[in-house]
Amino acid sequence: MNKKLLTLLAALFALSLLAAACGDDGDSEATDTTTAPAATEAPDEPDDEMMDHLGDGSLGGVTVDAGGAVQIRSLNAITGDVAFFGLPLERAVILAIEDYGQIHGFDVDLGTTLDDLCSNDGGQAAAQIVVADEDVLGVIGTSCSGAAVAAAPLITDAGMVMISGGNTSPALTSDLAGTPGENYNVGYYRTAHNDLFQGAAVAKFVFGELGFTTAAAIHDGDPYTQGLAQAFADAFEAEGGTITGFSAVNKEDTDMVPVLTEIAAGGPEALFFPIFQPAGDFVADQAPGVSGLENTVLLAADGLLNTNYLALPQTAGMYFSGPDSRFGENVNQSTGKTAQDFLAAYEERWGEAPAAPFWAHGYDATTMLLDAIAAASYVDADGNLHVDRQGIRDYLNSIEGFSGLIGTINCDDFGDCGAARITVVQNIGGEENAVASMDNVVFSFVP
Repeated sequence: MNKKLLTLLAALFALSLLAAACGDDGDSEATDTTTAPAATEAPDEPDDEMMDHLGDGSLGGVTVDAGGAVQIRSLNAITGDVAFFGLPLERAVILAIEDYGQIHGFDVDLGTTLDDLCSNDGGQAAAQIVVADEDVLGVIGTSCSGAAVAAAPLITDAGMVMISGGNTSPALTSDLAGTPGENYNVGYYRTAHNDLFQGAAVAKFVFGELGFTTAAAIHDGDPYTQGLAQAFADAFEAEGGTITGFSAVNKEDTDMVPVLTEIAAGGPEALFFPIFQPAGDFVADQAPGVSGLENTVLLAADGLLNTNYLALPQTAGMYFSGPDSRFGENVNQSTGKTAQDFLAAYEERWGEAPAAPFWAHGYDATTMLLDAIAAASYVDADGNLHVDRQGIRDYLNSIEGFSGLIGTINCDDFGDCGAARITVVQNIGGEENAVASMDNVVFSFVP
């Protein structure tokens, strides 16, 4: 009911009381001295724009003053040995913000980009910087699962959301059967796949396509590497294969011969080592020289699926699992950009193609966050933007059928939103073929 109608009804009520006071029953001389209440204007109702936003205020909110900017942050590995992985994600955030434009007339500010160092300590230190700024609404990151284990609790406990384009550890979301992972936090989401899918894909490739019945795996203790190695081992045994060895190396190790010798004792036909550089360099270099591994086929995962590693001579012929990056004409519904549009802008801006495969996941994650902020906010009469933190989560929790560069995105109850399409590629070999190798698909997996 609008304000004018309420005012009119109040006035009519007052007149009816006045008429009653003036009338009599013909017998009484007494005069009714009841005073009619003065007509008052109904209280203002919220504007439609104020009502039309998600959130119940349970996590508080952020007010952006007129002329200010919406604050989000990027937290990815942008220095060190894993910078090849995090830089495309950070750059995807930058391009997505530019393509998206303003939210209700307000610019989006990325602030100072932060480095997760692909480590637990790095994730924790960067997250502490993020949560110290109460105006930050959400974070795109981390790139590495190990960093997310430490960063996600801090960021989500502060009422912010965290959306990763690169984390794949099942521990961060769920076992895909309704049980939350040991490192799951409400308010955490990702567009990257769950590695239970990737482990199954590698197992099917090794057992079904290569025809091998024995395999071994190596990890480095990181939540990503250990989780994926275990997912592969479990899936390979489920296929009917035998895991002959499951060992760990240290990220700082350069002499891999002791561990490789232990692995060789089982005589595996395949060795899967989903680890990072530089440790991955030494495994590929030293494995063929260890007795019993001369003919063992080497396989790695998306932690090593980058142009730097593919250019190493010892990696020629290796197989790599990772997200299916054949995005075709997929369009991001929030910006109208295709994968081809993104790649053209990326190469024009930075003079190279993305060195690792999760760039589209970072782009989609950013637009999802910006859409969520838009859905959870309104502009008041003074031109200030009010954003409800719970409303951001409400939007992300309800995502279904979102069209992104990576394909159709649906978020489950534990924050898994990514497309579960996995490919295995084979390295053609040589620096000039590094980029082409990422597109040299020999096996595709869709659950």
